[in-house]
Amino acid sequence: MCNLYSLTKGQAAIIAIARAMRDTTGNLPALPGIFPDYMAPVVRNAPDGVRELAVLRWSMPGPPQFRGALSTNIRNTKSPHWRGWLKPANRCVVPFRSFCEYADTKPKETPTWFAFDDSRPLAFFAGIWTPWKGTRGSKAKPVEGENQLFGFLTTDANADVGAIHPKAMPVILTTPAEIEAWMSAPAEDALKLQRPLPDGALRVVARGRKDDPTPDHDVDAMLDSVIQR
Repeated sequence: MCNLYSLTKGQAAIIAIARAMRDTTGNLPALPGIFPDYMAPVVRNAPDGVRELAVLRWSMPGPPQFRGALSTNIRNTKSPHWRGWLKPANRCVVPFRSFCEYADTKPKETPTWFAFDDSRPLAFFAGIWTPWKGTRGSKAKPVEGENQLFGFLTTDANADVGAIHPKAMPVILTTPAEIEAWMSAPAEDALKLQRPLPDGALRVVARGRKDDPTPDHDVDAMLDSVIQR
């Protein structure tokens, strides 16, 4: 289960690659460590039909058998609980530059960060989102009323991630065509993207930190190189 990822810079690249027509985020800060229940950017199909870059809260309402526990990752897309959110209106893509899994080391687990290469090019998870009424946030700063929530899909781990976390890896979209298919194709076609990346596609870029010391790169260079693989 992926419960930590990183996004540092790249707002213009996110908008360009995911073809967002509206940006409601303002000036996005660097986010070297995004944890469950944090606010983070996604590109979604908004309620008015416009594709927009927006800031939502990470984790979806979980299945009732888990007493409403919130879910950051969605694996069983055949479940009736998730089926209603798999239509295009509730799909989103979640930008990231690296994601973390925890190696089972002693006495403490070791945070292990994955990316396509050491430059951590921008990429996207396949996600879903929904409005949700309730109370979120911390006890000190509760957020009551309607919250906008998101999560992303997982699948079988490839060899790279499986060496650290054998159970699953996030569903990662690697081309603009895959992003477009996830955002707009019928569910039966879009869900074909719920598959692991080929072995060797990812590498470990950092260990032992709960945030990722991502190298800085200018946006033009990112636009030239991002997910062109």
